[in-house]
Amino acid sequence: MFQYIIRRLLLAIPVLLGILIVTFLLARLIPGDPCRAMLGEKATEQVCVIFRKDHGLDKPLLVQLVVYMQKILSGDFGLSIRYSRPVSQILIERLPMTIELGFAALLIAVLVGIPAGVIAAVKRNSALDVATMIGANIGVSMPVYWLGLILMYVFALLLKGTPFWLPPSGRLTAGLDPTPFYTVFGWALQKGTPSFQAAEFFSNFYIFNSIITGNWAVLADALNHLILPALALSTIPLAIIARMTRSAMLEVLKQDYVRTAKAKGLKERLVIFKHAFRNALLPISTIIGLEIGTLFAGAVLTESIFGLAGVGRILFDAITARDFPIIQAFTIVIAVFYVFINLIVDISYVFIDPRIRLN
Repeated sequence: MFQYIIRRLLLAIPVLLGILIVTFLLARLIPGDPCRAMLGEKATEQVCVIFRKDHGLDKPLLVQLVVYMQKILSGDFGLSIRYSRPVSQILIERLPMTIELGFAALLIAVLVGIPAGVIAAVKRNSALDVATMIGANIGVSMPVYWLGLILMYVFALLLKGTPFWLPPSGRLTAGLDPTPFYTVFGWALQKGTPSFQAAEFFSNFYIFNSIITGNWAVLADALNHLILPALALSTIPLAIIARMTRSAMLEVLKQDYVRTAKAKGLKERLVIFKHAFRNALLPISTIIGLEIGTLFAGAVLTESIFGLAGVGRILFDAITARDFPIIQAFTIVIAVFYVFINLIVDISYVFIDPRIRLN
């Protein structure tokens, strides 16, 4: 098993290297001049020459790539062209929001999609099965931005003044103070050090921060604000997971060992969950890993619609402004996270299917 994990880790290295190079090149292939995008179309060529020199854009592309890779290996993502701030600081501020949103949406998709798929498979060709699959097809077909607007209209406008009202935008209600846990615990951290940056990063996970500090008002408000965007973002992965679960369960329920288990008089619930569902987990876990990429892609639109200060919104603004350091850093971080999650999925195969462990 240890060799399997090491092999998967080694295979991830060329993937990440390829992502880094492709991201670097694609960012520079975006039509438009960063100088004109930042300073306006009336910026003179003399001003643009100085601008490019200040940001290292006057050097050959290969030299820029080598310099960038050296900085990445040392943990330096560079300075944002638009904000004139370290990109690492922007990541610390923005990334936790996107991760919270992504995991909330994934949790909804898994907790609803898997049971829906199992029930649809067990009750095949019934009204419940048809209704579940119709719902899944509708879920796959609904764009995130359209569903987001509909949810805002229903829960923020039509249900205003009722117990079902939900906030349409933002991350917290104005006036609530999510005091960082390192301040609450009285930790003496020097600003700018790696330990301070790590503590600041984790404190920007409002749900985590409010739980460990016991700030239940912030926790309730943060969860309340997360419901609508998480619902909008989870719809497509939920539908895909439900369909894949149904397909995998139907395939397993046809197997001889399932019929044998039923013939031996085992309870149907035991046959479904111990024998059938466990053997259907392999394709289900694979699709869950793949859908994490869909969640982060959909986060760009979701955060823009619901006014959330996450990766999606600033990445969109960075592409518009040709802010190469932000585009590269955020894309690489998301790619690393995506590769890491899929690595966990690959490792989970060892525990799901003992035959992989033997091989």
